Amino acid sequence: MNISIEKKEFSEAVYIASRFAERKSATLPALSSILLIAGDEGIKLRATNLETGIDLKLTGTVTTDGVVAIPATILQQIASAFTQEGKITLEHLGDILVITSGTGKSSLKTVPYDDFPSIPFPENPKNRIVLPGILLKNLFSSIASCASTSTVRPELASIYLSIEGGVLTAVATDSFRLAEKKVPLSNKGTQGKFLIPAKNALDIAQALPDNDIIMSFDEHQCAFVSEKGMVVSRLTNATYPDYRQIIPKESIVEATILRKDFETALKRTTIFSDAFQKVRISFDPKKNTFSFFSKNTDIGESSEVLSAHVSGSALELSFNHRYLSAVLSLTSAESISLTAAGIGRPLIIKGVSDTSLLYLVSPMNQ
Repeated sequence: MNISIEKKEFSEAVYIASRFAERKSATLPALSSILLIAGDEGIKLRATNLETGIDLKLTGTVTTDGVVAIPATILQQIASAFTQEGKITLEHLGDILVITSGTGKSSLKTVPYDDFPSIPFPENPKNRIVLPGILLKNLFSSIASCASTSTVRPELASIYLSIEGGVLTAVATDSFRLAEKKVPLSNKGTQGKFLIPAKNALDIAQALPDNDIIMSFDEHQCAFVSEKGMVVSRLTNATYPDYRQIIPKESIVEATILRKDFETALKRTTIFSDAFQKVRISFDPKKNTFSFFSKNTDIGESSEVLSAHVSGSALELSFNHRYLSAVLSLTSAESISLTAAGIGRPLIIKGVSDTSLLYLVSPMNQ
């Protein structure tokens, strides 16, 4: 193999591909490697950890065809060290890959690529839809943090995606809070639903381009295809809980607050939260105020009273402050509404004028 490619493009591609390689694989070194392919289809980078896989297309000059596998960690370190603009050449000689950049030269030991697994592709072409990559990037990046970090219940460590009636609905929950985001689609024909592991979704978000992609899926895999290549993830084989059942149908109080006031007051209040990160919120419809209170026996206490539009009955609830602040990354609305159904019932937070979001958080014991 002998190829030439721009440093910047190569560095960016290696950085993305390395996220899909196994961090450590003593039994199968190919899994912790990046496969570099040069041939009739041009230059490609491939990586997989058997959970996810990527096939990236690169532009460059192929002088001699070939295939080589290089440890992902080492290749990423070398690629990230390139500074100036220009091209690099990669030449495979025996079991060595020689990378030449300007006056510098690096010789890397390769690993056998015969054991490199194929990257599966969804078998059912009917389940496919075209949508902007930036839409999925923002969707995955925002709600993945609401999924469970434990794999005891795989369905809760996943993002639930549903396509129905021209709307893409994404849901993530760890059983303490839940985020639902809805996005309208131009293609109203495709229907389907699947679970993608949240950690896979975060890696995919880093790899997707902003322009249009084709998302296809079957019972076992989902793929995201663009002009720059393909990203594939296995799907979670489980049933997602009927989350709509836990969303209160009625409420006893609602408050509308400026987002910046909510964010600033909450940030100050959390300084005084206790070991359980508890913060108490209060609705006062008579005074049209919404307030935060926290107390730490070792530090002191803090209260913040905000002007708000409050309707309904007075109510006090306590929450983990991390779950309250998480909603701020899910909406850019200038004002937010908080709706409560009573003591011990979940709180619903929405962005005013942002109909795409529903955020639910369960209270702590008073």
